[in-house]
Amino acid sequence: MPFFPSLPADASVPHIFNAHADIYRPFSLVNEAIMRGPSPLTPGERELIGAYVSGLNACAYCAGGHAAAADAFGIALPVYEAILADIETAPITAKLKPLLAYVKKLTETPARLTQADADAVFAAGWNEKALHDAIAVACMFAFMNRLVNGHGIVAYPEKFAERGRRHKELGYIKQFTQLFPAGKAAE
Repeated sequence: MPFFPSLPADASVPHIFNAHADIYRPFSLVNEAIMRGPSPLTPGERELIGAYVSGLNACAYCAGGHAAAADAFGIALPVYEAILADIETAPITAKLKPLLAYVKKLTETPARLTQADADAVFAAGWNEKALHDAIAVACMFAFMNRLVNGHGIVAYPEKFAERGRRHKELGYIKQFTQLFPAGKAAE
């Protein structure tokens, strides 16, 4: 049950976005640019990073929906579970490991990041744009995790696959406009 009496019992992010469309319509443009704009990171990798940050932040709603989106892009759910348990033993490429380690440190202990952390990402073959994009994804999900948890939005695992499909098929702008055209409330 959400903390806000104005939200329905099964409230989701679109309900928050719709209630404050003046803020979240423009924010949807930022989400779309970060998650689907040109990047050395694939949309699936960005969804995986978003799910990973959400898992680290204990936001089950975002972690579940975005792990499902990564799965829809071809990164199987067990990969998400494995990186959450241990990046080093997870079934991911060696190139992805330092990038995820960077994101983990940024999420958990940001003031402890050093040049060596960035250098490890670059040594793995990523460029500055890739590291920036991973940082942007982590920042966006830190915001979203707190928005969701702060409103008391509940995770419904049976809805994760559908949310993941919507993230893949609609992206971040179309979801908002299709679910709530012209800022109309959800039914």
